Formats: sequence, C-alpha cells, structure tokens
Amino acid sequence: MKSKLITLTLILMTWSLQAQKNPHKNVVIGTSYEPNEPTIAMHPKDPNILLGGSNIFNLYCSEDGGSTWEEKTLRSTLGVWGDPVIIPDTAGNFYFFHLSNPEDGNWIDRIVCQKTSDNGKSWTNGSYTGLNGTKAQDKHWAIVDPRTNYIYVTWTQFDKYGSARLEDKSSIMFSMSKDEAKTWTKAKKINAIDGDCIDDDNTTEGAVPAIGPNGELYVTWAGPEGLVFDRSLDGGNTWLDKDVAIDPMPGGWTYKIPGIYRCNGLPITTCDISGGAHNGTIYVNWTDQRNGTDDTDVWLATSTDKGTTWSKPIRVNNDAPGKHQFLTWMTVDQTNGYLYFVFYDRRDFKDARTNVYMARSMDGGKTFVNFKINDKPFYPNKGIFFGDYNNIVARGATVRPIWTRLDDTQLSIKTALIDVDAIPKNATAPLIDQTDYTDVLPPDPNILYLSFKIPKKAKLTLQLYNDAGKKLKPIFKCKSFEFGKHIEQFDIPSLKLKKGTYKYQLKKGKTVLKERTFEVQ
Repeated sequence: MKSKLITLTLILMTWSLQAQKNPHKNVVIGTSYEPNEPTIAMHPKDPNILLGGSNIFNLYCSEDGGSTWEEKTLRSTLGVWGDPVIIPDTAGNFYFFHLSNPEDGNWIDRIVCQKTSDNGKSWTNGSYTGLNGTKAQDKHWAIVDPRTNYIYVTWTQFDKYGSARLEDKSSIMFSMSKDEAKTWTKAKKINAIDGDCIDDDNTTEGAVPAIGPNGELYVTWAGPEGLVFDRSLDGGNTWLDKDVAIDPMPGGWTYKIPGIYRCNGLPITTCDISGGAHNGTIYVNWTDQRNGTDDTDVWLATSTDKGTTWSKPIRVNNDAPGKHQFLTWMTVDQTNGYLYFVFYDRRDFKDARTNVYMARSMDGGKTFVNFKINDKPFYPNKGIFFGDYNNIVARGATVRPIWTRLDDTQLSIKTALIDVDAIPKNATAPLIDQTDYTDVLPPDPNILYLSFKIPKKAKLTLQLYNDAGKKLKPIFKCKSFEFGKHIEQFDIPSLKLKKGTYKYQLKKGKTVLKERTFEVQ
C-alpha cells in the first residue's frame, strides 16, 4: 500500500511539473511608451525576420525569429497615431498602416501607410487614403494578394467620432494600391447598413479583409445587424448589394471584462489559400457574451461557398462554462491550412488574474486544442487603457503570437516562441496550472488611474463630480501635457472623498475628452 501511495505521489508531482513547465519561451519585445495593440508580420522568404508594432508609434525588429528585438519609433509628417498594422508582400517589403495626426490636417483624418524595403531599417514618409474633410478614419486592417502584390485596406469612417446625433453615421470603407503603396484608389463605401458614431454596439467596426485563392476579397464587420459579410469578385470594383448575415452576435460587440479598461469582440476574417483540403474556406473569429456577462467565449464561423452561407458558431475555448476568454485573433498557416488563435483566458482563476492561451485546429475548424503560452498570469488595471487587439502570425514551424501584458501600471509587449511539437495532439482540456501565484496582486484600490492620449500639447483639467452631479474641487486644473500617451495616478484618500460613486471628466476647455466613474470604499 505504501508503495502504491509513493507511486501515486510521484505521478501527481510529474503532472504538476508538466503543468507548470512552459515549452513556449516567452520574450519581452518592448516596454517603451506605454505600448498596447500589437501587430506582427513575418518575411515571406525568411521566417527569422519579424517586424512588430504597437501604439502609438512603436516599431520592433527581429532577425532571429523573435528571440531578440530592437525597439524603435516610427515617424512621419503625416503623424503616427496608433492602430498599428504591419503586413508583408511577396517581394519582401513590409507595410506599416496607422492612424494620422498630420501637421497640416485634422486628427485621424486619413489612413497612412509607410513602406520599408530593408526589414525596418528605413521607411518612406508614407502615402495615405481615405481623406474626406474632417471625417474620422479609424480601425483599419490590410491584406496583400500574393498573386499580384496588390494591397487592400478596409476601415471605419465616422462622420463625427463619438457623436450621438442620428444624422452622423459610420461606414465601412475600402481602398487598394497596385504600386506598392505609392498611390491609392478613391475610398469606396462597401456596407449596406450604416452604423452610428458612438463607437459602441451599433457602430460599424472590425473590417479585416481576407484574400481568397483566386483573388476574391472577403470582409466581415460588426454593427447594428450583428456580424455581416461582404465580398468582391472583381478586385474591389463591385460588392454585394446586400450584406450577408453571419450571426446576430448576442449582447453586441462591446462588453465588460472585470479589470479591463474596455473590451470588444470585433471579428477577424481570414481565408485558407494553402491549396490543401480546406482551400477556399473562409473563417470568421470573434468573442461575445451570448452565454452571460460572466462567460465570454471565443467563436468561429466558416463558409465553404465564398460566404453565401455560414456554419453555426463553433466554440473555440474548451473549458467549462462561466469564465472569460476575450480579445481573440486568428491566422491560417498557409503552408498546411492549420488555424491558430490567441486570446486572454481566465479559466485557471476565480478572480481577474489573466493568462494567455492559444488554440489550434488541424481540421478546418471542427476541433480545437487549447494550450497556455504565458509564463505567469497578470492582474490588469481597469484604469489603464489596455488596447483593443492582439495578433499572431504562423508559417510552418514558426508560430509567433504577440500580446499586451499589464503588471500594475507597467504595459509591455510579449511574444512566445511556440514549440509546435509540444502542442497537444488531441482536443482534451489542458492541464490546469496549480501554482498559487500569490505574488500576482490586484491593483491598489486606493489609487485612481487616468490613462489618455492627446494629439497635440494642451492644458487639461480633471474635474470631479459626486453621484448627484455636483461639481467638486478639480484634481488638477489647466495642467500642461505634451502630445502622446499619459498614465497619471492619484491617491484617493488624499482627495478626502466620502464613500460612494464619483465621476471624473478630463477636459480641454469645455470639451470633455474622457469621462469615467469610480468607487470610493
């Protein structure tokens, strides 16, 4: 009996060690300038060459497959103002798309594209598309057709960002370049049903384009009609008269996650052009809270007829109900048709501690294996902007996710050197990490955090209000801030506030830049 107990103990210890040992080496890519919303791209001929980016002007370069990185900043007279997207073409050029903050224009009034032909050592000043007076151009993504190297970009146009007026609309726009981003076609609206400009569930957002095997263009977005799909079979000249419904997206594309500044379930669209068994299959990946506000899940829908009909949503995360999985991204490994997903995951904890998981499907999205890739969980801070997306790239043995991590007030960008041979082969639930992680602590409830960015130097006021709307003494008044991103923190007890709910407004003159509520315990 004693021998059996010893054997059982050794087995349990082995399982525990296996659960804790991470075969996917984690690498810190960058920590400068409060980074978030990372993007990553791989050279078409050399998987050791990787470029990454993050908000608002961070550039990362690696020549050893992601083991080490050089941090740089991207500059342009057109302004470099976030929503970074990097894509390669087949000639070895990389294109860095971002929002604008031009010296002689308006804030986010165009989508800018800068090009490098030497793996990120030098960049053009950039070209642009979408300029339409003072209308805001936001939330873009881009793709290259590998047959032609034509570049396609889609995004959201706001008549007036943040406006609640019924006459102000949001639309999905499209443009293309045939000359390596030197020039762009006039932006074209492709959606049938407009959204509002509030930047919420009824706003049209999340347009990520995909290329089919014969140059078909596919785009999905979220908005007032849920998840909808559009396509062009002639290089973007014409699009469907009526958007195709994929899913009603119960609960909408915006939702709350404890400890996260804001969160969304916007879709990612991609297509298998590997030439394999699932060649031509279109995949749409998103998250939502159809199963409850305490149960965010990762979903996948597929189409095998160019988007005319769609499968029912398939749940990607394979844990028990009642936990949060959020901010997903996916890609197709075009060498074999495998699907890879990366998302934040709280299946291992009862609080807001957060891990990073991946999923892989080797059968066209029918089954999935889930596996944890981060070394240690983190406890996010709801007062600090965390970003709206992550990213992943995969080709053969080189699979590189990229994500944002937040430790107290320290934002960082990380990747993992995925060992594809260590990925589980079956779809059983992964081993739970039994480590207590008692050193991963929640943010101090006595600290009020303020996260914001401004396009130009300005004097700002942080005004306090009680729950009755009465104006209180401002935390600061007419304080000067330089352009860029800022994280401020304030000691709540020193504000001498009674227990209750309060609101702050960050104001430039009479214009409210940010408004949030907070609790005093």
